[in-house]
Amino acid sequence: MKTFLISLVLCASIAVGQKLPAGPQVVTFYSDVDDTEQPYGLYIPKNYDESRKYPLVIMLHGAGSNHRLSLRRVFGKSNAPGETDVEVSRTFPAFRDVDYIVASPYARGTMGYQGIAEKDVMDVLADVKKRFNIDEDRTYLTGLSMGGGGTLWIGLTRPDIWAALAPVCPAAPAGTTDLAANGINLPFHFFHGDKDPAVPVTVSRDWTKNLNELGASVKYAEYAGVQHNSWENAYEGGYIFDWFSNYKRNSFPTQVRFSTKSYNYNRAYWVQLDQITPGTLASIDAKFTGPNQLTITTGALGAFTLKLAGHPQFTSGQSLQVTINGKKIRPAISDSPSFSEVQGKWVNSPYVAAATGKNQGAEGPVSAAFSSRHVYVYGTAGSPSEEELKKRRETAEQAANWSQYMNPFLNRVMVFPRVIADKDVRPSDIESANLILFGTKETNVLIEKYSPQLPMALSSTASGYGLIYVFPMNGRYVVVSSGLPWWISTKPGQPTFTTLVRQTIPGFKDFLLFKDGNDNKIAEGFFDQEWKLSSADKSLLANSGAVQVKE
Repeated sequence: MKTFLISLVLCASIAVGQKLPAGPQVVTFYSDVDDTEQPYGLYIPKNYDESRKYPLVIMLHGAGSNHRLSLRRVFGKSNAPGETDVEVSRTFPAFRDVDYIVASPYARGTMGYQGIAEKDVMDVLADVKKRFNIDEDRTYLTGLSMGGGGTLWIGLTRPDIWAALAPVCPAAPAGTTDLAANGINLPFHFFHGDKDPAVPVTVSRDWTKNLNELGASVKYAEYAGVQHNSWENAYEGGYIFDWFSNYKRNSFPTQVRFSTKSYNYNRAYWVQLDQITPGTLASIDAKFTGPNQLTITTGALGAFTLKLAGHPQFTSGQSLQVTINGKKIRPAISDSPSFSEVQGKWVNSPYVAAATGKNQGAEGPVSAAFSSRHVYVYGTAGSPSEEELKKRRETAEQAANWSQYMNPFLNRVMVFPRVIADKDVRPSDIESANLILFGTKETNVLIEKYSPQLPMALSSTASGYGLIYVFPMNGRYVVVSSGLPWWISTKPGQPTFTTLVRQTIPGFKDFLLFKDGNDNKIAEGFFDQEWKLSSADKSLLANSGAVQVKE
């Protein structure tokens, strides 16, 4: 009997082993954003041995491209003369065998690498680690054009999970340059053509100069006469794998510089930022100057914790000497000392956030509600006519159609959230999804239900105004969109629905009141740390005559 049980255990162990074929292929992971299977390209070495740890390369595609093309690109496989991207996407050629696992996310097509696409990249990373034995000290990130920008954004917001970054002609999202110092412990390799008409070569030149001045390790290849297709040179012959092989992650660097505007990205290496003002760039520069001795400089930061266990410059059980902004502190003996600024003075005390305060997952801005699972909810209250009900439903459907009015060259944005009536929202929806609510308390049952907790409301008599804001509710977000929908613009010639993901939502703060169009702003801003409006914002909103503000 004992032998039989052992045999069963061994069989089970073998059954859950890696069974995919070697070489290039496409697999999927389940996305809880919209209950879809999302594809990604995957390469498995010829003689994969599941008992070994393998290095991993994550490859991010450019605009108008896909996971199949980018898997070819990173192996140096370009289109033959006259061959279209559609044609080369159909099959995989023979690849040079490399001793790496390689994964290329699809990331919803062409929407950049923030929000849902960013989540997809991290989901692919998690899925690969679940399937394979990955060496977390040899995990690398590269990408071209939009994917090069994604390499910078994802690499600099999470610098401690990568061993090296290789951006090719990078088109980075706004705000990425503020994070350059986050990369001082990472090797970079930039590539760019000097005749690039899409992403000016000055982008990579400036990044290289800036990172060099910060003290990072940077290599730069510039190709004379080459336009936007610099990836053909950058990835030729599988070069990038040879370059990556020189580097392993440094989990415990002597110095950590880290900046962020969001609790969503609040730690790097052995430093954790505990209190920030979302939307304002907080920074820390922490450096060991000797065994158990640290010098720290902060900016716009209210509290932080040092996770020192395992650092070669730290001896557990012995006292620390810490200098913060020029003032010496000798904290209580701890592997994870915490510090807070109290009345302008730093003290050895952990920050305890208020239950209703901003924190990770409850910090805004508006875009945060669209970055994970969410549903669009139109109202049925107020005895609407059939025509009015249809209009309400169509507004919500228009918002949910992420690909509408996208440039056809750039492909579709493959996000498929649900659109439902307020009366059809189930408890499971409220528990699992952020709610994008359209209407007012007079027209939407859920807005009426949450009204006592919500901070403001568009007046029923307001005409020509639009109000949108985000607010935490039951461990999730609600976004309330009242009056004119957020995509309406006053500019002549613009479509009635501007590019939802790429132009409007990412630029919003916590709230916006506008007249006639979102470019005619009456009031906009952030709620404070306790999700309250400032006196100035209250006055602006109340004086508009269009908004009722709660005290």
